Amino acid sequence: MTFRLMINGKARTVDVDPDMPLLWVLRDTLDIKGPKFGCGAGLCGACTVHLDGQPVRSCQTPVSAVGKARVTTIEALDQTAVGRAVQQAWLDLDVMQCGYCQAGQMMSATALLTANPAPTDEDIDGAMAGNICRCATYNRIRAAIHQVAAAHRKG
Repeated sequence: MTFRLMINGKARTVDVDPDMPLLWVLRDTLDIKGPKFGCGAGLCGACTVHLDGQPVRSCQTPVSAVGKARVTTIEALDQTAVGRAVQQAWLDLDVMQCGYCQAGQMMSATALLTANPAPTDEDIDGAMAGNICRCATYNRIRAAIHQVAAAHRKG
């Protein structure tokens, strides 16, 4: 079946099975490698992308469910001020260790900070709960989110 998708600001057409997970459409059909396969069950967050700004697990989202939603992957995160600030905070605080989960972490953090520019620790815990980091960089992730929030307050 043919689908017309808006991915990272560009219209893309794919001919795939309607049940194919968005993750595989992105990675295998469109060669967009930022979203990673982690668990395949929507539990780890490595595959997180935005649909109209909301974080979703692309491994569990069939391409047929995307509809007219705008898909944003880590490759286009720098298209917004919040996304650029998140990327810079990740670099400033050396958040990444192995880096495998970090695209999903940054996508979730950006969605949080876009919706709530001054999150509490509880807000951060709730928004980031579905993103697992096997290297346990959680303290640096939290610090990076707080850095972006503090910069926003200074404005």
